[in-house]
Amino acid sequence: MSPETIFNKVAQLGIVPVIAIEKVEAAIPLADALLQGGLPVVEITFRTAAAADVIRKISQERPQLLVGAGTVLTVANLEAAKASGAAFAVAPGLNPQIVKQAQAIGLPFVPGIATPSDIEAALSLGCKLLKFFPAGAFGGVAMIEAFSAPYKHTGVKFMPTGGVSTGNLEAYLKLDTVAAVGGTWIAKKEDLAAGKWDDIRNRCKAALEIVAKARAR
Repeated sequence: MSPETIFNKVAQLGIVPVIAIEKVEAAIPLADALLQGGLPVVEITFRTAAAADVIRKISQERPQLLVGAGTVLTVANLEAAKASGAAFAVAPGLNPQIVKQAQAIGLPFVPGIATPSDIEAALSLGCKLLKFFPAGAFGGVAMIEAFSAPYKHTGVKFMPTGGVSTGNLEAYLKLDTVAAVGGTWIAKKEDLAAGKWDDIRNRCKAALEIVAKARAR
């Protein structure tokens, strides 16, 4: 799929569950919980040793789920994400070397930004979907509104992550420069360890109800 197709799908859903998963055995139960909850997308972060194997397993066994790689900090992470079948990759910051390498290998990439200078650097590299991280610590909704004034006309869109919750999700999604949010609350490490698949599924459904409400204009 082209970057436009992938990012349009992400924007349609409005939420990307951001998940650090320790055990490959949890990959398919997690994927099924997300699918049953109506969220066929996930960002598996390279914060754990299992990340590449989890991405590979979900990509192969649940192809209807759009699988991204998160916390892609190095060329090695990037190449592992590509080799494992990730459809896209995300980073918390902006590393021009990584962005250019992602473009070279054809892996749609979402760099992280926190300042106007970051945004301009990303735009100069051809990136239009940007992760705003850590969103809560850097001003949240108010900061995105401030960013939008000088940059909205460029076509840039944001994916705030960090500090996003069901309490502020609607406020983020009402901003027309927000394509989607990164949802770390959907499935936490303790949920995966305890096999709380029903809870994860229910959180997906509850979050999607908020998305629908925010976008009902």
